[in-house]
Amino acid sequence: MSVPIRNIAIIAHVDHGKTTLVDHLLRQSGTFRSNETMTERYMDSMDLEKERGITIAAKNASFNYKGIKVNIVDTPGHSDFGGEVERILNMVSGCLLLVDASEGPLPQTRFVLKKALEKNLKIVVCINKIDRPDARIQEVHNEIFNLFIDLDATEEQCDFKTIYAIAREGKAFLDPEDKSKDLTPLFEAIIAIIPPPDIDPKGSLQILVSNVSYNDYVGRLAVGRIEAGSIKVGDDLLALQENKQTKFKVKALFSYKASEQIQVQELHAGDIAVVAGFEDFFIGDTLTSMLEPRPLPRIIVEEPTVGIIVMVNDSPFGGREGTNVTSRKIKDRLDKELLHNVALRMEKTSATDSWKILGRGELQLCILLEQMRREGYELLVSKPQALYKKIDNVLCEPMEHITVDVAEEFTGIVTQKMGSRRGILTNMINKGSGRARLEFKIPSRGLFGYRSEFLTDTKGTGLINTEFAGYEPYKGDIGGRTTGALVSDRMGKANPYALYHLEARGRHFIIPNTAVYEGMIIGENAKSTDMVVNVCKEKKLTNHRASGSEEAIRLTSIKAMTLEDGLDWISDDELLEVTPQNIRIRCRHLDIHKRKRSSVSADND
Repeated sequence: MSVPIRNIAIIAHVDHGKTTLVDHLLRQSGTFRSNETMTERYMDSMDLEKERGITIAAKNASFNYKGIKVNIVDTPGHSDFGGEVERILNMVSGCLLLVDASEGPLPQTRFVLKKALEKNLKIVVCINKIDRPDARIQEVHNEIFNLFIDLDATEEQCDFKTIYAIAREGKAFLDPEDKSKDLTPLFEAIIAIIPPPDIDPKGSLQILVSNVSYNDYVGRLAVGRIEAGSIKVGDDLLALQENKQTKFKVKALFSYKASEQIQVQELHAGDIAVVAGFEDFFIGDTLTSMLEPRPLPRIIVEEPTVGIIVMVNDSPFGGREGTNVTSRKIKDRLDKELLHNVALRMEKTSATDSWKILGRGELQLCILLEQMRREGYELLVSKPQALYKKIDNVLCEPMEHITVDVAEEFTGIVTQKMGSRRGILTNMINKGSGRARLEFKIPSRGLFGYRSEFLTDTKGTGLINTEFAGYEPYKGDIGGRTTGALVSDRMGKANPYALYHLEARGRHFIIPNTAVYEGMIIGENAKSTDMVVNVCKEKKLTNHRASGSEEAIRLTSIKAMTLEDGLDWISDDELLEVTPQNIRIRCRHLDIHKRKRSSVSADND
């Protein structure tokens, strides 16, 4: 017998508290026993998610409230993971829009809300963190209403229900002045406003595969909402794929309790099902009845805008730190990622040991590389490149809509830097609070390397957010890095004496006693040309002593190079070496003579 169901997604900007709110919804619904311990940020299962405080991969959970089963999905809030957002919205019939009471609706809120309104999903607005000293509750409510208007919401959609919350304490209110001990007002709003799934319980089976996972016992799993009919273990079904259709038998069936999969024998229309029995499930497939097959429209995801080349690590230190270093293992890992990450693409290159990975943004690609690094992989990575396309025989490039929130004193430097990167100021809002909000339209390639520069320019106080804004005709050349590199001329260990005397040439990327090799970049040259240096040089010992010659060497402290920093810094003739223990920068050609020949050849071309 089927039970009443509500399917809902929580959508919000990065770090507005949605994962914390899910924690308390699960606790207060009685999903966990009173003596059962529950880890904080229950839905953030990846180490990277807990470290960065953001949701990267969409995950499912469920709870029961007053006899109604609520399937809830925690979606990513960053536009680089838009592929996750788009396919998850296919499984739900309503959304809980969570907005910070101080920051208001930021661009990633706009990105996900736009997708939800296009699908005509019911929206419950929750203004979170109302206990913040700088909370602007009524202003933020007005900003949300204006956002709905900007996104061409219907009159019915603009008449949204607003709940006020302190997610950290597990409290919700119908009015900011009310007193509440729990999330009851939010539970009641979800049940009352979010409609049951629009389903056909008596029709032939239809399931749109929105996610893919794996189980060690039953193999590949397809996750999706049952749009029509019901499904039982042992049913003979048809998988309608992009270019073919395949028969298979349902070997196992799972449903969600909290965020765990529990095995069941039968599921009905409206519920979210996890199906096993076929090893080639792909996101966008339709699982349907063999007797009366009815395909559903495939999921359409925005095209990638950024690409990198991933190569086998052929550096002198290759294979010393990682366990997965061969081309076969790297290719298998990339293939596995493509199976469940619908926003990524992979293309072959002319070499057998390199692949071109295409994604929605630098952050998405960095997350993939960081995951592989932690799994023991060693890689070489090229500089990110924007993906161009020809539209009506005109070369076009991807554009981004940038929203920048900075103190008033920094608006000049930000506008100047954006202008030098072909950015155009489209809007400026100054509410007299000491901070201004600037909006720009800029080519995607104009953002490469700018995020760290932006934080320096705004002394760490600025916020920058991006949203894909389509393709426009090529905007012209953008100036690149104006500094050169300090390149090691031999293999050995960096010596403090040598590093000290090189400090006048520029900043360093390494600390004393770091192992180096010929062609490895150990620092940034203050001038625009590359300089080959001996970083292993030792001080010559003599019998002579002089006042001041034996003083202790004190080196300037060095900030460790991160994956994002490295991708931002490298140029076209440099590569990033990614290993489980180190991030190194190297020249594409390690030998100095090959570098000179390559440079001459490039100049002639």
